[in-house]
Amino acid sequence: MTQSATLFETLNQVLKRLYRRKTELLKVLDRPDLPLHNNASEQDIREFVTKRKISGSTRSEAGRRCRDTFASLKKTCRKLGVSFWEYLKDRVSGNNAIPTLGTLIANKAIESQCPLAENISLCLA
Repeated sequence: MTQSATLFETLNQVLKRLYRRKTELLKVLDRPDLPLHNNASEQDIREFVTKRKISGSTRSEAGRRCRDTFASLKKTCRKLGVSFWEYLKDRVSGNNAIPTLGTLIANKAIESQCPLAENISLCLA
């Protein structure tokens, strides 16, 4: 398939960019399990952005990293059905009765027969 040119340079640039990304954009035809939107990602950060706006952000880079890390842990625990506080207490106490989040993610991928499950478990081994 060849590219079409129009009388509008801006439109021509957009068409060129789409043509260059054609394989990536049409990947969903080979992988129907891929979502057609990024709503889940947007929703994942919404709570974080609201808190950041209310609090006026952090005072230091270390504070930002800490906030981001805990927000990520909390969201991941929620998605996996694990109590965030119980997970933290388990890790801080050194009991390690709850499997690591990486292990839980790999197990969930295997249970859902995700095509990437094989790669995930290999990475965690």
